Amino acid sequence: MSETERRPTRGRAPLPDVLALGALRRSQPELATAIDLHLELLEVQRRVLPRIPVTTLDVSPALLAAHQASGTPILRYADIPIDITSLRLLVRQTAEVLQRFGMIEDEDAARAQALGRDAGLEQAAAAWFTRSVARHRDGASQAADTGMPDDVMALAMRPFLLRCAETLQPRAELAVWTHPHCPLCGGEPDLAVLDASGDRQLICSQCTLRWTWHVDGCPFCVEGTSARVTSFATPDQRYRVYGCEHCRRYLKAYDVRRGDRPVMPVVDGVATLTLDAAAQQRGYTG
Repeated sequence: MSETERRPTRGRAPLPDVLALGALRRSQPELATAIDLHLELLEVQRRVLPRIPVTTLDVSPALLAAHQASGTPILRYADIPIDITSLRLLVRQTAEVLQRFGMIEDEDAARAQALGRDAGLEQAAAAWFTRSVARHRDGASQAADTGMPDDVMALAMRPFLLRCAETLQPRAELAVWTHPHCPLCGGEPDLAVLDASGDRQLICSQCTLRWTWHVDGCPFCVEGTSARVTSFATPDQRYRVYGCEHCRRYLKAYDVRRGDRPVMPVVDGVATLTLDAAAQQRGYTG
């Protein structure tokens, strides 16, 4: 059992993700390192989440329809309920975890630690978010220089974006969104879920918001029609990979009809690491 699994929860019940990751660790011990990494990141975020208030967003049908027409995500940086003290803690602790697991270089970790104590942290966070919102417009152009690895900022900002997603997710008006990037924050999907009716929902890599994607083609490029998208699945059909022959990118999906629980983006992302390797061996990129 990992140090994270043994750590007292201070009277709090374990998160479903933590329990599921623990079960995955027992059934697939070869994933132990990746599981322990995500357990520690979840614990870092869990300490901060209770201090982040649920935000209020204007998501009227008229507003969402206007954003649908322009393809512009609705969230503004000013709408995010950022507590700078919590953000500093998240940046420093996230960098420490990633460094310890060899996910970032020592030099990058030191830069992140320094920025976590610097007065310019909020400006860097705003620059990162502005760039992520504009990514769908600028394509694969380079992310803004925030003074630290992009992964650190994305993980540090996630709890705040999760709070914003909680506001939008239940709204029926979300059904009008037809773009492949997140209607809330503009993030790309890094996982999909096939629901009980067989519809495919994309899951944002940044805020985990889900939205229905009725198109059979590639969500990363306009040229990837259904005829140019291939797929392969695990033997139990629980997970599937869709690969585009045009842009050579791939997307993993969890099929709830074959599973025994709802989708869990963190858990399912780790559980499908072997599918990442298989997709990359076939020449696709994430």
